[in-house]
Parts: sequence; C-alpha cells; structure tokens
Amino acid sequence: MSKINWSEYACKGFYDELLAQPGVPHPAAKMLCDYLAELGGRELAELKNASEVAIQVMGITFTVYSEGNMIDRAWPFDIVPRIIPLDEWQRTEAGLKQRVQALNMFINDLYHDQKIIRDKVFPAEVLAHSANFRKQCVGINPPNNIWAHICGSDLVRDKDGTLYVLEDNLRVPSGVSYMLENRNVTKRILPELFATGKIQPVDDYTGQLYDMLASMSPRPGDDPQIVVMTPGIYNSAYFEHSYLAQQMGVELVEGSDLVVDDDDVVHMLTVNGLKRVDVIYRRVDDLFLDPEVFHPDSALGVPGLMRAWRSGKVALVNAPGAGVADDKVVYAFVPEIIRYYLDQEPLLANVPSYLCMREDDRRYVLDHLHELVVKPANESGGYGMLVGPHSTKKERDKFAELIKADPRNYMAQPTLKLSTTPTLIDDQLEPRHVDLRPFILSGKGSTYVTTGGLTRVALTKGSLVVNSSQGGGSKDTWIVDLN
Repeated sequence: MSKINWSEYACKGFYDELLAQPGVPHPAAKMLCDYLAELGGRELAELKNASEVAIQVMGITFTVYSEGNMIDRAWPFDIVPRIIPLDEWQRTEAGLKQRVQALNMFINDLYHDQKIIRDKVFPAEVLAHSANFRKQCVGINPPNNIWAHICGSDLVRDKDGTLYVLEDNLRVPSGVSYMLENRNVTKRILPELFATGKIQPVDDYTGQLYDMLASMSPRPGDDPQIVVMTPGIYNSAYFEHSYLAQQMGVELVEGSDLVVDDDDVVHMLTVNGLKRVDVIYRRVDDLFLDPEVFHPDSALGVPGLMRAWRSGKVALVNAPGAGVADDKVVYAFVPEIIRYYLDQEPLLANVPSYLCMREDDRRYVLDHLHELVVKPANESGGYGMLVGPHSTKKERDKFAELIKADPRNYMAQPTLKLSTTPTLIDDQLEPRHVDLRPFILSGKGSTYVTTGGLTRVALTKGSLVVNSSQGGGSKDTWIVDLN
C-alpha cells in the first residue's frame, strides 16, 4: 500500500469522526490525519504489530463464551484513534452528569415514596413487570441517596452529527479498564502525537474511582478498607476486576473471602485474622450477592451481606436494586424523568423509541420490523435483539411472536446510520461504525466523567454490532483541545 490518500477514503453517507468529507479532516483530527498521511502500508503494519505485541505483553484479554466453552482472547484493538473536540465533550459531560443525577433520584424514589408514579409521570405497570426491581431494597437509604455510583452510558452519533444516548448501564458496567489500556497501547505506538499536549489525559480514573469509593465509607477516616468483589477467574470481565483492584491498591476478593458477624459487620479473611471491610465494589449481580436474601444456592455471595448494607455497616457499589433503571423500557422515560426531578430540559437526546406495551407503538413495530432495531428490556452485550435491515423473514416472524407474547419486554428504535471512523482492515483504512461508552462516577458531593470513554468498533463491514463478545473491537478515544 502506498501512502494514505484521504481523498480516496469512502466516508460518504455517514458522519465520520475524523473526516468532514473525503480529503478534509475535522479540525480536531487534522494533526492525526496529517501524521497518518505520511505512512505507507509497511509503517501501518509495523504499528499494528507493535500494538499486538504490547497487548500480549500487558496481558490484556477478554473472555468469550462460545458453545459451552470459555475462550480467552487478546483484546481486539485498532490503532487509529477516534477524536472528539474538547468543546463538544464538555457539553456531553454536562449532559451525562444531568442524566445520572436524575436517574439516582428516580431509583431512590422508586424504593421509597414512588412519587413519580403517583404523579402519573412514570407508569406503575412498567415497575410492576421490572426484572431488576428488588423488593428487598425498599426503604433502604444508601449514603447520600446514591444507588448508581458507576454508570456506563452508551452514546451513538447519527448521520447528521447528533449525539444520542443509546442506553444506560447501571448494574455492573464494564469496559473502563480497556479504555485505560487502549491509551497505554496508543502511547507506546504513537508517542510523538502526545507531545503536543492537545490530547486530554485519561489516567486519573482509578484515582477518582478510589476517592469515590472512599467517600462512601460508613466509618469516617483516612484509610477505609475497600475491596473489589469478583465472581472469580471464569467471569468474562475478570481482567477488569483484577486490573482495577491492582491499580487502586485494594484487595480483590471472592464471596468466600468475606464473612458477616452477628453485629452485621463485614470482615475479610486474612492470614492475620479478620479485617473489617467498609466498601465493596461488587462485580457480582444482585441475585447472587447474598444467599440469605436472593438465590439460596449462590456460592458467589456472602450470607448476611444485605443485612450489613441495610444497617449501614458497609457500602455496596453499585447499590443492589440500581438495575431498576437499567431497563430499555425505562430508558424511554428518561427525558421525562429529568424534567420531573430536576425541572430541566435534557442536555442529551434519547434515540426515538417505540414501546411495545403501547398498542399503537406495538402495531407500528410489528408492521415495520424490517427497518427497526428491536431490543428486550434487560439483555446486554448485544444479545437477544433484532436488527431489522439485516434480518431474515424467519427472524422477524420469531420476534413478532415474542413481542405479542410479552409486549412489556420489548422496545424498538429506528436503525440509526451510526457514525464511522477510519479503521485498519488488512492494509487499508476503511470506515467502520462506532459507539462510545463514557463512565460516570457519583460520589459524596461530586460527579466525575471520564475524558472520552471506551470507543467500540464494529470490525465487520456494514455491521452495527460493536460488542467485543460478538466480534467487535475498540479504539483509543482522544478528546482534543483546539486552543
């Protein structure tokens, strides 16, 4: 391959994150595009090989569940960063903070007075059929009324450049370790571009995470005992669990490493005896947390953990029950939730949505399955959804029956023309569709948003599915200051 000719880059029909049109980069991307334009095929191949070696040496992996097997794979990484100008990101950051604040108020209301239902802003039937509402959490008051301490909101950009929130992940959102490692890899292979000082840093996340967790401690002091609780080495996100624990300098534990005493205090088993635990960053799903309260046969949880949390002796992050707002049907009501609790207009737009529980919406969805994306309320990872334009008649007929059998469980959205960004495919740069997952931390008196987030890329040509579990990859995300 000869040197890159951006005039030949086929970005027509979609908003491209680097190029305004063939041959014309966005202002924030000019530095990168000029640099890449000086490289030929051999240099690009060398950069790709260098990134793969770095990923191997650094041990960056993820687990795929396939046909009953668990396969550990090297993290799929593309060397061409995605770029967002700083002024746009600052507006996006304000919108994410607004959204998470309203969602925390919403969750707290649902577990207490349910005013939003009494005022007929949010339908009682949606809550009645919620898969993630935990009656065991009713009346509990977590510190500062924060339930979703860590949120990963997925953002997508349509063909006109509008940035939409696609969904909110409020249970155990994952991916932030890959955002941090993507930056480490990119610094190794493109060090000269970071010397300009225009690329905003991301490496303060683990410090911010530690501070947020410490602010949740029920015992005031300078040295709270924080642990990361993992389901174990066979979990697909185990790399992230161990990475974050190591970066924060805290213990990584499994449920069997913790005990709750008769005074509802949580202790960690150590070689020197029991050690009190103040904050648990739990990466275990609600239903496996405490066999006394949820699944009685769970070997992943800690008997009595909910008692300790309810009595205020330990903080759980995220709080059990936060997933009530992590529901793709609830998502459709978020603009009204923001208006109700904050008396503000949403700063970030939702993707237009059709709720199959509404008769008119359901009729429209059934008549237009071939052009819509249909999602179940509580699946994640891209599983269980129908991408209408890429579906077969058999698949659409199956979804029609699923919708008719359980309308509450399905919602649909137009198939957006997701933005693209140049991606190295073999020895060519080709446009591939991307999304973005920033992470929002809500602690005592402050909210922090990552500088950018995890850009996920659909490596298959024409695909809109960016999830790594289904063949997607990722890129470093640069927030670039033009001043």
